[in-house]
Amino acid sequence: MSISPEIKKKCSDLREQINHHNTLYYVYDAPEIPDSEYDRLLRELQDLEKAYPQLVSPDSPTQRVGAQPIKEFGEVVHALPMLSLGNSLNEEELAGFDRRVSERLGTDDDILYAAEPKLDGLAVSLMYENGVLVRGATRGDGTTGEDITHNVRTIPSIPLKLQGKRFPSKLEVRGEVYMPLKGFEKLNEQARKKGEKLFANPRNAAAGSLRQLDPAITALRPLAMISCGLGIVEGASVPDEYSEILEWVQGLGLVISPERAVVKGVKGCMEYYNRLLEQRNTLPYEIDGVVFKVNNIQQQQKLGFVSRAPRWATAHKFPAQEETTRLLGIEFQVGRTGALTPVASLEPVSVGGVTVSSATLHNMDEIIRLDVHKGDTVIIKRAGDVIPKIVSVVPGKRPKNAVKIELPEECPVCGSAVFKEEGGVIVRCAAGLSCKAQRKEAIKHFASRRAMDIEGLGDKLVEQLVDEGLIYNPADLFILQKDELSSLERMGEKSADNLIAALEKSKNTSLARFIYALGIREVGEATSQSLASYYGGLRKIKDASIESLQQVPDIGPIVAENIVNFFKQADNLEVIDRLLIVGVDWLQQEISRQSMVFSGKTFVLTGTLEHMTRDHAKDRLVALGAKVSGSVSSKTNYVVAGEKAGSKLEKAKKLGVKVINEQELIKMLG
Repeated sequence: MSISPEIKKKCSDLREQINHHNTLYYVYDAPEIPDSEYDRLLRELQDLEKAYPQLVSPDSPTQRVGAQPIKEFGEVVHALPMLSLGNSLNEEELAGFDRRVSERLGTDDDILYAAEPKLDGLAVSLMYENGVLVRGATRGDGTTGEDITHNVRTIPSIPLKLQGKRFPSKLEVRGEVYMPLKGFEKLNEQARKKGEKLFANPRNAAAGSLRQLDPAITALRPLAMISCGLGIVEGASVPDEYSEILEWVQGLGLVISPERAVVKGVKGCMEYYNRLLEQRNTLPYEIDGVVFKVNNIQQQQKLGFVSRAPRWATAHKFPAQEETTRLLGIEFQVGRTGALTPVASLEPVSVGGVTVSSATLHNMDEIIRLDVHKGDTVIIKRAGDVIPKIVSVVPGKRPKNAVKIELPEECPVCGSAVFKEEGGVIVRCAAGLSCKAQRKEAIKHFASRRAMDIEGLGDKLVEQLVDEGLIYNPADLFILQKDELSSLERMGEKSADNLIAALEKSKNTSLARFIYALGIREVGEATSQSLASYYGGLRKIKDASIESLQQVPDIGPIVAENIVNFFKQADNLEVIDRLLIVGVDWLQQEISRQSMVFSGKTFVLTGTLEHMTRDHAKDRLVALGAKVSGSVSSKTNYVVAGEKAGSKLEKAKKLGVKVINEQELIKMLG
């Protein structure tokens, strides 16, 4: 078959692009494009080479795993190559993988697969001799990696000596080194305070940390490792099932995935995939898909390998959470504390199955750090329900007419002067509640679910009420009349009655919710609860000094000063007095140490409760000293499981955490 010059050039161009991005990703830890775009380039080249086998060459990116190791590290030749996995991009391709496995094994029975999350980290190999760690290496190009022994020794989750007395004379454990999300956020926060360059994502942070020439730097980075396979094993027999091998490895002191499972056939694989996709944004680390491996080792050996990938395993990736698009412009929005937040207007793009047309940029310092210009091609990231954010600019795609973004000299809503606090990064409008934008946002916050929880008072209705001049501050909500409400757009008499009833109902609240609803700068739910628990009454909080407030758990000098300044403002005190006059109230009582019966205990609520909302249950627990967490860990004391409890219940059972139902919770609450 003859091949046209155009096809040859296309193939050559794709190889050049992929090699360029491989170098940026593997050697310099500085990718220019998201993984989804890289995968598309590679798939396009694979399809071309499949259609024209004559084009396949030994140096094609499809014929190797990664890039050559950098020269500063010693080289390690892997006795058994560290292979990459083939991808199943959708359910149809996964079914095709399963069909090929069944055909090669000559069976009609459903195949058992070991399923694990696909961590977004750095593949490594650990070599143990007589139970002692003697070498650590990166995957590199699959055949030759980098010697990172001095760095892997600093990672707490990697044992320097295997546990027990019976272990192989030689054991090679393979896995992924990653950076937990909390550690990543803390690392970037420290860098931000020092004015240093921030890491774009946890994968880059893990790779950059693991490949430091100075192990003292690596030791300061919050790295961890999850084991997911073996290389060489000498002097011991291993179990016949992959899932049992992982248990055996765990018994030697290495960490394995708590989300692992054994599933049956394609149906089981898809159920696991969908479950992990749902849990993705609650896990303590980033994953970009799941991996399925034939569980029986004899079947794995029978299936063998193709090129550089095993026939017995596949990776099923999640929808991309990063994409590239074009920045059309910047709008500065004004929040309830007067903060001007730049919001990027984007050329619409699908990210993780959702069309995105805007993204946050946080503040001007972030714009300067990213060097964002109007017209730039940018990489955006979306994780779950989190507002999409711009993570980097693609420098090579900046147009000549790109426009630098400047900070407005006045508030874009009310025209008042803007200012930047000394030592801070946030720019604020100086007008306070006389700025319509700040009024709207303050009232929206006051009415929100975790504050006064005024049902039916949505954002659009708040904007209408402010625009019509019917309310100026939160206290005005409680003197609204039925005829004023029913005359508004999309508000009839029934809707007006419902809102007035909801306002009346919201008057019975808790002190913690009331404090939170006031919108004191940097006083969130947890701080509001701490204030309510410590002082027991509003008057004591109003009269507290900066020194006294700093005795409250988790309150430092800046937050203490914000609280004191809030209660010094005559306008704020007038609003509070008016709220109390119209009937907003809570059970005011001194909280004694004896009443804090759940002090030091951590609860997790999951599923639907029948007799109370989860918010109400949380309020009751926190008022009695408990900490209510959103995730289950070994430090959790109780998991309260309602109807349709999901992954949190499963994890509690795995960890041996006590599980109680709603009736048992009510009994404990008294």
